[in-house]
Amino acid sequence: MTAARGIPKRVLTTESPAIRWLLTALALGFMALFLVLPLAAVFVEALKGGWGAYWAALQEPDAWAAIRLTLITAAIAVPLNLVFGVAAAWCIAKFEFKGKAFLTTLIDLPFSVSPVVAGLIYVLVFGAQGWLGPWLAAHDIKIVFAVPGIVLATVFVTFPFIARELIPLMQAQGSDEEQAAQVLGASGWQTFWHVTLPNIKWGLIYGVILCNARAMGEFGAVSVVSGHIRGQTNTMPLHVEILYNEYQGQAAFAVASLLALLAIVTLVIKTWVEWRHERELKATAALPMEPVGV
Repeated sequence: MTAARGIPKRVLTTESPAIRWLLTALALGFMALFLVLPLAAVFVEALKGGWGAYWAALQEPDAWAAIRLTLITAAIAVPLNLVFGVAAAWCIAKFEFKGKAFLTTLIDLPFSVSPVVAGLIYVLVFGAQGWLGPWLAAHDIKIVFAVPGIVLATVFVTFPFIARELIPLMQAQGSDEEQAAQVLGASGWQTFWHVTLPNIKWGLIYGVILCNARAMGEFGAVSVVSGHIRGQTNTMPLHVEILYNEYQGQAAFAVASLLALLAIVTLVIKTWVEWRHERELKATAALPMEPVGV
């Protein structure tokens, strides 16, 4: 009892104050050098010519086409991955079947394959000299060097984010609540909508945020399948590369600053989601426990 009373409420570290200050300074210096400074440089270079030049660079027809294509691609890829990710997570976390490990490996495949290789795969399948190229050309269907190819490549590289966010969450929660709902007469859709979805909503939102951020910033796979057609198949990252290669630094940094701004907004939303989740967990833990009936 005496030993228990003597345990301090706060666990003290064994490092000296000098070591703690040194480690903190190194961490802050690393963040300032490799994160804050480059981000600040982007906005400084973008606004170097004044607000007039900045807005002119963003309102240029090719830049506006790249912005619009980026938003359209994300608007298509994220909902598709939302459906695929939830279905894959539900299947893996709630059921046991042969090939489950193989399916899990397939979900992780985009993490291990280079985005450039992923784009090349779509060119080999849907390109003019690919497996399906002659048939697509005969029916006047364009996949590669067109918007469908960009969407397919983006869906591929962003597929794991939602599924990988939900699989461990669903596995930790188990299936007791779903089974109880089905015993009480709930249908499969009612069980998912009223039981499963409320339990995974924060993980789902978090996965959607990460998926959307990657979809808007994807470069490698999209670069291979896009064809770099200005005003048609260039997304914002590709447009930044073209402008920079043409020595249009102000315009390149202007579009890059918009991408950086979207990334900052994504981080703010991500932080808000984490704060809301933590607040909800604390509120749930503070609720009084229901007495167990005898």
